[in-house]
Amino acid sequence: MQEADKIWFNGELVDWHDAKVHVLSHGLHYGTTVFEGIRAYDTEIGTAVFRLDDHLARMEASAGIYYMPIPYSREQLRSAVHDVVRTNGLSECYIRPIVLRGYGTMGLFPLDAEVDVAIAAWVWGAYLGEHGIEHGIRAKIASWRRIGSTTIPATAKAGGQYLNSILAKVETHRAGYEEAILLNEAGYVADGSGENIFIVRDGVLVTPPLQASILPGITRDSVMTIAEDEGVDIVEREIARAELYTADEVFVTGTAAEVTPIREVDDHEIGEPGPITKLLQQRFDAAIHGRDPKYLEWLDVVAATSEVPGEEAAAR
Repeated sequence: MQEADKIWFNGELVDWHDAKVHVLSHGLHYGTTVFEGIRAYDTEIGTAVFRLDDHLARMEASAGIYYMPIPYSREQLRSAVHDVVRTNGLSECYIRPIVLRGYGTMGLFPLDAEVDVAIAAWVWGAYLGEHGIEHGIRAKIASWRRIGSTTIPATAKAGGQYLNSILAKVETHRAGYEEAILLNEAGYVADGSGENIFIVRDGVLVTPPLQASILPGITRDSVMTIAEDEGVDIVEREIARAELYTADEVFVTGTAAEVTPIREVDDHEIGEPGPITKLLQQRFDAAIHGRDPKYLEWLDVVAATSEVPGEEAAAR
């Protein structure tokens, strides 16, 4: 990890190594955390955070599902994100806001534990590698199934839920692949370990629906919007495992992964990125870097100076 200088923690900017929680924090023991992955880009209109309000809204929703009231308004969190990016002098970065149940109680009942909030940012390149972005990655179906939405709410982005993804990621990595694909309880394709998934068949873009136990990805939504604007037909439906092997194109989307093609699944060759994947990569890249005026509303420009005077504006 490429460290930065400051992290925003409970309303204050503190030194990177001073952003600490107690070893008996509830979130550390029981996974009672919710978080977001966000990117800021060096764009045509300055450093801008991509779909920041949508990310913060999703974090609020995740926290609400787990009975975790966030002690800051969305505008305070937005200002804090800007402060972190600006203070660390980052023109492009990955941003990680996290809400966690902190120190104060032990046991499964969490409501007596304080809710802490932190926001960090650092330079992080292509999650699945620049070569993967250009030529595609090798993926394998994991033996672990995606957690069913009747077990844990799949639409929440909660820390404890990612143990499922970690098992899948490690299993497929040790088998020599770059990413895992998880099936849901019904045996249909759900998503990657940290990404949503799409296939292309006969010019039609297909992706699993929310009821397939997937996270409602913001990059997923962005790509679907762009595809619709480009006249690409889109279908949300269940995808059978074997359809991955015979698809014309396969790719995954996510804040970290952006739009990454898959060239092989379970040793079935799909090939180099196809025309629709390349088109969506190009249009998405134009959107995140401010080169397409149609999507400028997705960019939240980081002001040169704080928009809210005084550190007290970010306090509880």
